[in-house]
Amino acid sequence: MNIEILIQNSKERCNRLGINPRTVPDFSSVLTNEELERKREDYDEILSVIHFFVNKMLELMKGLPLLILISDEKGCILEMAGDEAIKNIVTQSGIREGLQFFEEEAGTNSINLALEHRLPIQLIGGDHFYHFLENSACYSVPFQYTDVSDLLGTITIMTTIDQHNPFLLAMLCTVVDSIERELLLKKQNKRLHILNQVVIETTRNGIIITDRDGNITEYNEFAEYITDLKKQDVLNKSIVELKVSQYIGEVLHNGMVYEDMELNIKPKGQDEKLVCLFDAFPIYDENGGIMGAFAQFRDITERSKVEKQINYLAYHDDLTGLPNRRYFTQHLGKLLESSRHGNSLFAVMFLDLDSFKKINDNLGHNNGDTLLKHVADRLRECTRASKHIVSRMGGDEFTILLRDITNQEEAIQVAKDVMDVFDVPFEVEEYEFFITASIGIALYPQDGLDAETLMKHADMAMYLAKDSGKNNYALFKAEKTSMGMEQLTLENSMRRALHNNEFVLYYQPQIDVETGEMIGVEALLRWNHPTLGLVPPGKFIPIAEETGLIVAIGEWVLRTACRQNQAWIDAGYKPIKISVNLSTRQFLKRDLVDNLQQILLETGLEPQLLELEITESMTMDVDFAIEVLGELKKLGIGICIDDFGTGYSNLYYMKLFSIDRLKIDQSFVRDIMTDSIDADIVATIVAMAYNLGIDVIAEGVETEDQLNYLKRLRCREVQGYYYYRPMPADELAPMLGSNGGK
Repeated sequence: MNIEILIQNSKERCNRLGINPRTVPDFSSVLTNEELERKREDYDEILSVIHFFVNKMLELMKGLPLLILISDEKGCILEMAGDEAIKNIVTQSGIREGLQFFEEEAGTNSINLALEHRLPIQLIGGDHFYHFLENSACYSVPFQYTDVSDLLGTITIMTTIDQHNPFLLAMLCTVVDSIERELLLKKQNKRLHILNQVVIETTRNGIIITDRDGNITEYNEFAEYITDLKKQDVLNKSIVELKVSQYIGEVLHNGMVYEDMELNIKPKGQDEKLVCLFDAFPIYDENGGIMGAFAQFRDITERSKVEKQINYLAYHDDLTGLPNRRYFTQHLGKLLESSRHGNSLFAVMFLDLDSFKKINDNLGHNNGDTLLKHVADRLRECTRASKHIVSRMGGDEFTILLRDITNQEEAIQVAKDVMDVFDVPFEVEEYEFFITASIGIALYPQDGLDAETLMKHADMAMYLAKDSGKNNYALFKAEKTSMGMEQLTLENSMRRALHNNEFVLYYQPQIDVETGEMIGVEALLRWNHPTLGLVPPGKFIPIAEETGLIVAIGEWVLRTACRQNQAWIDAGYKPIKISVNLSTRQFLKRDLVDNLQQILLETGLEPQLLELEITESMTMDVDFAIEVLGELKKLGIGICIDDFGTGYSNLYYMKLFSIDRLKIDQSFVRDIMTDSIDADIVATIVAMAYNLGIDVIAEGVETEDQLNYLKRLRCREVQGYYYYRPMPADELAPMLGSNGGK
């Protein structure tokens, strides 16, 4: 049956009913808590089976925003589990536990279609009737007692549209098939308490039955296949010949029950192992005494293959097949943990293709992807040592983790080997061309003792290699180059800069795109060096962070920004919010909140006119972040996540942190008109934040096309050179109180 026709027919029915697709439905049939509890009790055994398989699926798909909905045969939602952010969004639209779906209220939806036609259904974006569901993808599969075709309900996966993958529907069908088989088995076992109630020759279940003395009385064909023992050789003999004899013995002697024990078995003459779930339980006589044991092997090989495939996709890049960022960071963390107890030496290498954007711009993204595959193949080939891990971090960035190296020279040799593979031209379709790479190397423990520091230093070394002409490698602080001497000079000068009042603040306006009004400013630090002139923050901020000077500098920035904002107010200008960046070291200091209270008291600035910008990495310690941000919110200070989208943020945690605003990183804004991936990322961030009630500001807006695209996404707040560059306080002052537009 054509699913598209079913969807179209449903939409036509909804239109005839006069449903307005632009509204949010007003559901009329919702069970009370008592009715829902009774319904769940009726489904208790069915739900217990579903929980087992759904929990496994959610564990395998950890990290993906998935919401699972379980309904009965009439479309009543019994349970919702999974991603809390999506759950909050759908709950706000009226979809909740106890709700009964009717097409005349819910419009075209996957649950009603799956129940009506008893088919797996997927609705993606505009397939839904209601517009508020157009940013979602839904996959529903009905389940039943297969022996009597008795429809029991549906299981639905709901996710964001950017996570749409047909594999989710295939995976859900496999899970439902397993659930149906398990339900059927439990239904059968419920009826069977004695020998004549057991169906011995179940198609893919190996069954063994013994008497009270442990002698085998029944042994079916699949049990023969699994154990490589013939029925005639084991019948009426002791279980001692079986590899599972220990478990059956515990059943007979102690009444033990074993359920869902996973076993790997390789039958003779077969290339692949079977994956089976093993169950064993006692058989009781009419007096309650143990009269034997029942054991079975349930073949879950196919399901296991699906689970392995899901696990593979979660930890590997789907374009190149290389391990991905999640895999890399996990293994780096394990390596750091094990290395703390020994004298291990290892290296982190960052590799970035030189001028890769030109390839994409001139040959197209498809050819660019083909080139990335060729690069991945060559990197695999030249780092075949089992102790090395090559990963793709995203875009044209790769990492190599060199484990258990003996010295620095070994890491350098690997870098040279990698660079050698780029000496051979790449062939993509009819094109043949050369491309080069820049490599940065950071060594443990000399260049860092934690993952963030090592990765940052490898990244800095990679940019040093690019600055030296590309097609090169660089060690982090490997030698005192002119760049190193410059950094040393800056570090010494910086220690005197605060005392000599060499730091200044520039201010960049933040604009409401609908009104053109200035709604705030961001305070940006500059260093007016007495001999070097105006030093850009990219040169001295990393040094300040590394040396710890960033704490004192950051406190100066906060105090100066608050004092300046209050000075504008005292001069009669319209009050405006000022945003100040916090460093990681500042955020982690226990006296941060006390210092802020003191600064606000000294300057007289109202807390609601101050916004603190923090990075995603600062919130990795969730409990600490919730505590600190909660105290800041009590003061009335606004919180903004800076450079959003470049880290590992979970939008659910953003809600827990009571974030006021997200700032979309300029690296995404820069290419939104030419890079569909960046455009999709920006659209997703804006949509999800909008649904969570969090404001969004985009930085780095430089062109009218970028501005118009952001307007279409309903991103109302921007900052960037299209409107204004950062400027000193005296240049900004005349603009305060005016509309600030172009």
